[in-house]
Amino acid sequence: MDAGYKETFVAFVPLCEIGVESRPALHLAARCGILAAFQPKRLCIMSVFSELTRGIIKENPIFRLVLGMCPTLAVTTSLQNALGMGAAATFVLLCSNVVISSLRKVIPAAVRIPCYIVVIAAFVQIVDLLMQAYTPALAESLGIFIPLIVVNCIILGRAEAYASKNGVAASAADGIGMGIGFTLALAIIGSAREFFGNGSITLWGDLALTNIHGNAMVLAILPAGGFITLGLILALMNHLQAVSARRAGAPAPLPLELDCRHCALCKMGE
Repeated sequence: MDAGYKETFVAFVPLCEIGVESRPALHLAARCGILAAFQPKRLCIMSVFSELTRGIIKENPIFRLVLGMCPTLAVTTSLQNALGMGAAATFVLLCSNVVISSLRKVIPAAVRIPCYIVVIAAFVQIVDLLMQAYTPALAESLGIFIPLIVVNCIILGRAEAYASKNGVAASAADGIGMGIGFTLALAIIGSAREFFGNGSITLWGDLALTNIHGNAMVLAILPAGGFITLGLILALMNHLQAVSARRAGAPAPLPLELDCRHCALCKMGE
């Protein structure tokens, strides 16, 4: 196999995942040096879509990866705060992923983490100034947690684990997906805490949903209520995942944080 063919074949190998029936045509194209005529655009679109949806459901940063617990527990006392924090984090995630992915080949490995933090801090500063200018009440309510986005483990983690190793389009999709998943999780927790803690849900004074019983459970909006609400939601999601796996005939997946070694007496996997 000559060097030119090897180079073309290596570039061709990832494309073989399209399907068995399409491999002969692609293989022939690779041998003839006309692989560009058979670019599988559908594969690229599906890959980007997969990255976009992964952070929303399969690898939700809060409900699946259990990351970003500080803002999750602190700012979810209302739906409005949750959406504001989620939108800010999504903007920073998207912009930082795109920039870091674009510069991944020129950032020295020895100083990559400080470089990532500088990029993230720049976009956090932009978000902070915009919120103070256009939504001062929300900026005051979120307080220190907007600047603390700089050291949010979700954003820094995606920069290190994904954006620094993948292309711009995939990194942008990953940032949007993780941001939407983070926002959705915050909104669910914030809605539950505000509804039961205040007896109503108010969104920027225009939309209000009142508890039909008119009774408020103050514990829900206290710090302890944040832990309880998050724990109940995580327990519900783990239960649903176990039920789904049982119906599919597979053993129930155990949370990684249990560090399970499948002891003989343990019945959790049954």
